This record gives sequence, C-alpha cells and structure tokens, in this order.
Amino acid sequence: MDYKTLKSIIEGLLFLSGDEGISVRQVAEITEQRPELAAGALEELKEDYVTQERGLQVVQIAGNYRLATLPDHAHYFERLAYSPSRSTLSQAALETLAIVAYRQPITRVEIEEIRGVKSERAIHTLNNKDLIHEVGRAETVGRPILYGTTKSFLESFGLASLNELPEPSNFESTDNLEEETQLLFNKLDTQMTFEDIEQP
Repeated sequence: MDYKTLKSIIEGLLFLSGDEGISVRQVAEITEQRPELAAGALEELKEDYVTQERGLQVVQIAGNYRLATLPDHAHYFERLAYSPSRSTLSQAALETLAIVAYRQPITRVEIEEIRGVKSERAIHTLNNKDLIHEVGRAETVGRPILYGTTKSFLESFGLASLNELPEPSNFESTDNLEEETQLLFNKLDTQMTFEDIEQP
C-alpha cells in the first residue's frame, strides 16, 4: 500500500469513527501497517489539514484521533444549529430520540444496531436541540459516549419525569422501535402541531 492511499484510508476511518475517534493501534491493525507508519501518516494528515487551510482539523483527544471543526468557525455552526429552517425533528431524529428515551443510557453504536442505519447526524441534531446529552462513558473498549435525555426533553414533551413516558406493550423487546417512536410522536403531538414535524 502506498503512503498516499494509506492517508486516504485513515481519513475515511477518522470520518467513520465520529466522536469516539480512533487510536494509532486501531489504524495499524485495520490497515495492516506498522504502528510507527500509521502514527506518521496520522500526523502528516493532521499537518495537511493545517497547511491546506481545510474546514476541518485532525485532533488528538484522550489518545484517540478524530476529525473536528475549527473553533474560528463556531459562530456559523451555531447559526446552522439554531436557524428557523432546522427547528423541526425529522423522522430519523424522532426514531433516535425514542431509542435514547426508552433505552438510556445508550451508545451511538447501540442506537445504530437498533435502527440499522448510521445515526450520527440525528444524534448531532438532538444534541444541538438540547434534547439529549452525554451522561457518561461506557465501561467497554474505547469508552464510547453514553447518551441520555435532558431536562429540555421533559419540558418539550410535557413530562414531569421519565416515569411518565408512554409505556410500550412489550417494553422488554428490542424489536418495538416503531411502537416506541409512535408513542413518542403521539406525545409530541399533544405539545406541538403536525407542521412542527418534518416528514421523511
């Protein structure tokens, strides 16, 4: 494998690893390269982002590398998060919110296993709307982020506590996402009009 290809693969791995990031050891194992070569490629990719003045940066946090936005652009990201056109919840976001509400604390990977699709964008949206937040780290490899609902979630759905969540008929089943989502949608409908929900 040539060096340019290795850096390209690493860039893709950084994107896919999301907030959890990826370690030099993981990169070396996945690409079947020596750790020192993987580390060098990561550092060079990090420098590439700086010298090319890209809109993202490669950062190292708690031993893992990850992609991050630039602090200087934070104002624009806030405008995106709070723009009127993004004040609604998509079906994907509502499904993700239902999973977090009923299964919390839960990791992104566990959410994606239930939904069967990538959920990073939905999680990001819900986090920006202060409906979910980080509640800790799982005691597993990589210590992934655990998500839970916020006080704003309770207020938005008119709940005094999580005990007031509509109860699915088969709560223990992992196959009742559709029911949980519908129950949450119905609860939300008592607080908002249908125009507040984006159709998929």
